[in-house]
Amino acid sequence: MAKSTDTTPSDKAPKKAKKPNGFQQFIQVFQMTRKADPNSVWLMLLVFLGVTAVSLLIGFLLDNWITGLIIGVLLGVLGAVFILSRRAERAAYSQIEGQPGAAGAALNSLRRGWIVEEQPVAVNPRTQDVVFRAVGRPGVVLVSEGPSSRVRPLVESERKRLARILPNVPIHVIETGRDEGQTQLRNVAGAMNKLKPQLTKVEVTAVNKRIGSLGSKLPIPKGIDPNRVRPDRRAMRGR
Repeated sequence: MAKSTDTTPSDKAPKKAKKPNGFQQFIQVFQMTRKADPNSVWLMLLVFLGVTAVSLLIGFLLDNWITGLIIGVLLGVLGAVFILSRRAERAAYSQIEGQPGAAGAALNSLRRGWIVEEQPVAVNPRTQDVVFRAVGRPGVVLVSEGPSSRVRPLVESERKRLARILPNVPIHVIETGRDEGQTQLRNVAGAMNKLKPQLTKVEVTAVNKRIGSLGSKLPIPKGIDPNRVRPDRRAMRGR
């Protein structure tokens, strides 16, 4: 006679962890930002009190201080959240700055309209200097990671390679870093979005396919994984 097997709660598969709700995410962003930038808390408080005070004063002048106070509190909260969003973005980038693959991670914050190659397209295995690529309406953008004097030959080699197969497509170069003439990680997306559009959406797709037809994939040096080293996009948006 077969024995029946009872399933106890311990035998059941563990439940998946619940995703944090909006308030919990806000608290996480706030704690992360406060730890990286303690002054952000005082700046948020200053903005909240300043906006509320101005609105309350206007309410007194209009003989309706209650409405002025309510509007002031709402605007003050919005102002504080805006400050948190900007400071959280800086804190997120400060956490990945200097890590291998950070330049590629910065490209993940780009908005729609860009086709980003997540793996490096040019690598110096000895120094771990790398070059990432994105294709958009401004053309092809090469984003380098490493000291300017050392990474420049790597960038120039990749630029010439692309120029041979894309003679009429603009090729831009952005060097990331804090040296003179370089762009800080948190400013990479903004610098790319400021480039003047010169291609149509159809041409962007065609250019990307043309590059992809080369089929050259480079091995990623140990320690470089742009899929793991990336800023918290929710933190950058303040939500």
